[in-house]
Amino acid sequence: MKKIILAIFLIGLTHFANAQLKGILDKAKQKTSKKANEKVDKTIDKTIDPSTGKTEKETSETNDASDTAKPATDTAKNEKAAPASIKAYSKYDFVPGEKIVVFEDFAQDAVGDFPDKWNTNSSAEIVTIEGKQGHWLMINRQGVLMPEFIDSLADNFTFEFDLLCDNPGGVWALYTSIVTLADHNHPESWQSADSRFTFTIAPQTVVGNSVSSIERTKDGVGEASSTTNTKQFSDKTNPVHIAVWRQKERVRVYFNEEKVWDLPRAMSKDAKYNSIVYWLQGPGQNANYFMSNLRLAVGAPDTRNKMLTQNKWVTHGILFDVNSANIKPESYGTMKEMASVLKEFPDLKVKIVGHTDADGKDADNLDLSKRRAASVKAALAKEFGIDESRMETDGKGESEPIDKNDTPAGKANNRRVEFIKI
Repeated sequence: MKKIILAIFLIGLTHFANAQLKGILDKAKQKTSKKANEKVDKTIDKTIDPSTGKTEKETSETNDASDTAKPATDTAKNEKAAPASIKAYSKYDFVPGEKIVVFEDFAQDAVGDFPDKWNTNSSAEIVTIEGKQGHWLMINRQGVLMPEFIDSLADNFTFEFDLLCDNPGGVWALYTSIVTLADHNHPESWQSADSRFTFTIAPQTVVGNSVSSIERTKDGVGEASSTTNTKQFSDKTNPVHIAVWRQKERVRVYFNEEKVWDLPRAMSKDAKYNSIVYWLQGPGQNANYFMSNLRLAVGAPDTRNKMLTQNKWVTHGILFDVNSANIKPESYGTMKEMASVLKEFPDLKVKIVGHTDADGKDADNLDLSKRRAASVKAALAKEFGIDESRMETDGKGESEPIDKNDTPAGKANNRRVEFIKI
């Protein structure tokens, strides 16, 4: 009889706990639907499970996307110098611009808020995602969003961001437009601009396919075309890395390792593009977009010339996992660029030097920078066949900054790899 009473008590306790949890989840969902400029109840943080799209109570803080290093005993454990996944990008020829002018990871914005330096005619909200680093901008309402700190675009620039969709079959199209805006206070006017280049991501339900299209308007004359990309958003827990490379009139767009478009006459050579605008065409059903790690860089890289005339090449295009020496696969284009120079000049020897930003402890950053340089050397040898005897490595940690460490863009510039002729 005592066992029966105990079982009944436990069942009742379970129902009570489930009811309490449901109340928390319902409360969190109600917070999401509020206007983005309203403060969120700080007792419920926005942590999103990308596999379900549901909001859960956050149990621990998530680190931002800086170079804050853990002790070597933690970060070096189980690391590989050159992950096999870099091979997936063997046809990837994207090389980012020389100087980062914008880096946006929303680290300065509070969870639950609309980002301070953005404009919109709708709403969006900063969240954290379970299992992912840093802050993300969650977009799930129809409208236009624009980073106000981008107010000019050079003839040669690269623009990158990470994008995650938690329910590809239930969301409408997201447009990304490089545009000439007459009035930054009205980003919704982008569709009437005389000059713009727009590409669309519209995930579908069939095996995670996404039907993508482009539209370009030069001097008021519009032109549109479309293609179907069959690889994106098939894994709703991993972001797609989107990269745009403009060289005057020519534009290339990449989704992960695939070059989706390479258009020689996409942009007007005379227009002064000054904005990047996002437009969610319409809300999906139980679906959200998540965006982070926006990078705008300017200047055309010239690896060969820099190595031969200046005896040094500095790149921000070799990227690593946070607190790790693992090289991200989207670094392949930059690595290939350096490997090509080394193959062209077989007598050339280089020292590979890693650098970090100033976040974290000096000793940890120094160790991290040395391990990252060693990873680059190992990858050049393994993936590109460069003789290891031609390469030395070193790391300087945070000791030799080339930019300020008090802004996201400054920190991003300080996180770099240098190749020095020896």
